[in-house]
Amino acid sequence: MTDLPLVAASFAVPDVFVSQGLRLELLGPQHNEADHAAWMSSIAHIRSTPGFDQGWPPVAGMTLAENREDLAGHAQRSRQRVDFAYSVIEIATGDVVGCVYFEPSPAGKQEVAASSWVSAARAELDGPLTEIVGAWLRAVWPFAVVHYRHGEVPVTIRRSPGQPVG
Repeated sequence: MTDLPLVAASFAVPDVFVSQGLRLELLGPQHNEADHAAWMSSIAHIRSTPGFDQGWPPVAGMTLAENREDLAGHAQRSRQRVDFAYSVIEIATGDVVGCVYFEPSPAGKQEVAASSWVSAARAELDGPLTEIVGAWLRAVWPFAVVHYRHGEVPVTIRRSPGQPVG
């Protein structure tokens, strides 16, 4: 990973985004227990999700303390603007049901890789979450090129020339 910011200092990074019954909020230690429960119960499911077949989550899982440390790292990197992680919370239940990540893309400079997962118990939210995140990326974020997916097929989201950054 790079230490270069993904967005300019002038860009107001959204702390929260709400759409279609889901609340995405910047991930941090405050999500520890709910985040840990969501992914620990879904390791095989997450590892079968496009973008998560390269070693995360760890097959053996993590302790709550290890997860808290990981979430603190996500929060720090978001503050530094080098990558962003969002907890996905179902508004109706208050349950953490997944996560969304924006990271530098290995495909090239000024390109971003986006990924998302949902818990096995809420697998039906995978498609809707992908659509929500794709629309949010196009409407709000200033990334010129984003590599994301739609179902099993990777897609590249490109901002149209002249489209406002938001």
